[in-house]
Amino acid sequence: MLLLCLVLQSGCASLSTQNAFYDPITEELREGDYKASVEKIEEAKEKGKYKEKDRFLYYLDAGLAYHYADQFDSSNNKLTEAEDAARELFTKSISKAATSLLLNDNVLDYSGEDYEILYSNLVKALNFIVMDRFDDAFVEIRRANEKLELLEQKYGDMAARYNQGAEEDTARVDIKYSAEKVRFNNAAFARYLSMHIYAADGRLDDARIDHDFLVSAFREQPYIYDFEMPEVKYYSEDKSILSIVGLAGLSPVKEALNLRIRTDKDLNLVQILYTDPWRQDTEYGHIPMKVSQDFYFKLAIPKIIERPSVITRIRVTADSMFIGELQLIEDISKVATETFEAKKSLIYLRTVARAIFKGLTTYKMKKKADTGGLDGWLKKAAIDIGADITENADLRCSHLLPGRIYVGDFEIAPGEYDLTIEFLDEAGNVISVTTVNNYKVLERGLNLVEAVSLN
Repeated sequence: MLLLCLVLQSGCASLSTQNAFYDPITEELREGDYKASVEKIEEAKEKGKYKEKDRFLYYLDAGLAYHYADQFDSSNNKLTEAEDAARELFTKSISKAATSLLLNDNVLDYSGEDYEILYSNLVKALNFIVMDRFDDAFVEIRRANEKLELLEQKYGDMAARYNQGAEEDTARVDIKYSAEKVRFNNAAFARYLSMHIYAADGRLDDARIDHDFLVSAFREQPYIYDFEMPEVKYYSEDKSILSIVGLAGLSPVKEALNLRIRTDKDLNLVQILYTDPWRQDTEYGHIPMKVSQDFYFKLAIPKIIERPSVITRIRVTADSMFIGELQLIEDISKVATETFEAKKSLIYLRTVARAIFKGLTTYKMKKKADTGGLDGWLKKAAIDIGADITENADLRCSHLLPGRIYVGDFEIAPGEYDLTIEFLDEAGNVISVTTVNNYKVLERGLNLVEAVSLN
């Protein structure tokens, strides 16, 4: 039996996403024990929790954990490997996806979501800033910006490759993919970092240009930046600028959206229906398509789910004097949702095409296996189980990116300060505190401090 053979060859675990190992890592992150999170990630790697097909995720997760643990060289090494893996695996995974509809997405190499790759570059930039390697930080910011500018082309090329592969696929399911418009091409946090590096280098005209790009990010992308732009400053006439970056909460994850397909051979229509109790049998979408039989079978696609943060305010003091609060500059949940939209349509169409092909195959197999009696019933049940087991949404994604990025620019006299950054909840309770003693605010140069609370 084809479907059962596929299950046995692939292994049931490889056909679904295994995320339980993230739970203890998440606990350590929220407790602020970042060294322990590094150890748990490396332990998970040794125990085979990160498969070879998931190597991008391992490199990204490890790079983020090392960053939080202030091991900046190790972080950069891992994040560089993540970027290399993303580039290599994207080509491979698209080639495989385009040439075989039978493959469950969980079996393919995971090449990362666009937002994961974007923020891997920006975290590397933060690492280089701490290490006073501003030229290297610029390189990472430029890479992030270039990737955003090329997203439209990336998905156009993906559509062409998928459609060509689908024509040659033995499944012969006639569904065409048209690339969705990518509506994100300018990251505010990337502009914020480069603006400050330019200003620290005395290149105020370049800093002003990046400031204008930052303003444009908010003005032209309101579906991502649906909050007020922070009051950023990169220059002061008679004082220095102290910049604080706060990383709060954790990034979104993927959950399965379970659906059912219903085909209508008289209407030449494929309907995709919700299965949850409050939307039972209401339509998620439909595709005009000629079908030979009426079927009703399962499919699942991933959806982005925000992980709420208890952090609502971040307060900053210098030598016990309140100097201000940080303001939101990037909601990574919104960036993740928006960048996932372009890819989601391909996942959706591939999943529908695979489900239709499997449905037809299952129908033929059950008809052949229907020998009557208990034996025939058991054979048909086994075929149905095999079809369902092989249909799971690919829920792989990093669980370690921050959920929100806050910034604050404060005019302050040059000198040494004891800095305190407090992360507060809605009731004003202090959730965590970062202290930086004897921080030297330079008269000229970049004064940037990062604080993290992933609660």
